[in-house]
Amino acid sequence: MTDPATRRLPAEWAPQDGVMVVWPHAGTDWADDLAAVENVYLELARAITPRERLLVVCRDGPHQVHVSRQLKAADISQRQIRYALAPSNDTWARDLGPITVLENGEPRLVDFRFNGWGGKHPHDLDDAIVRTLHAADHFGDVPLESVDLVLEGGAIDTDGLGTLLTTLGCLLDPRRNPGIDQAGMTARLQSLLGIERIHWLTHGWLDGDDTDGHVDMLARFCDPGTIAVTVCDDPNDRHYRELAALRDEVAALRDVHDQPYRVLELPIPAPVHDPAGRRLPASYANFLIINEAVLVPLYADANDALAMTILSGAFPDREIIGIDCRPLIRQNGSLHCITMQLPEGTLP
Repeated sequence: MTDPATRRLPAEWAPQDGVMVVWPHAGTDWADDLAAVENVYLELARAITPRERLLVVCRDGPHQVHVSRQLKAADISQRQIRYALAPSNDTWARDLGPITVLENGEPRLVDFRFNGWGGKHPHDLDDAIVRTLHAADHFGDVPLESVDLVLEGGAIDTDGLGTLLTTLGCLLDPRRNPGIDQAGMTARLQSLLGIERIHWLTHGWLDGDDTDGHVDMLARFCDPGTIAVTVCDDPNDRHYRELAALRDEVAALRDVHDQPYRVLELPIPAPVHDPAGRRLPASYANFLIINEAVLVPLYADANDALAMTILSGAFPDREIIGIDCRPLIRQNGSLHCITMQLPEGTLP
């Protein structure tokens, strides 16, 4: 049993070596809209590479050549780009990527199992990506610990001080980890991630979300005393009551100093639908914190500017950069979902 006292899960705002992405290709669900989705990845690269490295996972050698040409054509410097090869089912790096803990101050990669959000989608290739990259020395001498527990990075958020924010419905989904109850999951997370306490959220959902309630669409730490929460101010919207209950639930929580959190209310965008009329889970809570900046998903919505302003107040020392994520939301995810930060010390 791992001693949790020797481990700590760093907050997303901790110094980073880089960000990992899995570049979309014709074998993914993006095939019908590949050019538009690649443009989102190019904008991410443009924002990330001046500040840290970008680890780009390509499906094979010809795909790497294609991606490199795309980046060069967009006038994005290759100096901060690191390429890796691994076949993939899809591109959701947040959920298939490594979760980095600090053990006695040194980084350690924890590779949880990924089973396609409870068997909803193909996942065999995605589940092997971290092991493939580690075997190819893309993380240098950082040790890898493979764990027989399903856990997606989008399902958890931390203050970096031992507190985890998550949702009960996702982590206790029997399609992910049958037979594990709340006490059992708590014990595993305490051991594997060095967590001391867990805020289990029971409210909040978004139409179109096929993750069973990933917290990175609903509520996020901005600092150890601040949580941004997705809210809805339209009583006629079917999200209204449930997101109000989520806001109240977060407001009742206490931080590590036993004080109430500062709660920032992020408005939900106006309904976004796919061509078939299905509502999509657009959310501003799916932002990514990187060195010196916060990247915010935008949806060509009237609330885009308000969300940027709110997050600017939450991160006064970081540049707030908006990224048009309308192509991403068509596959039920957004900016945070396609990225995984790599804390300082994880890249050689």
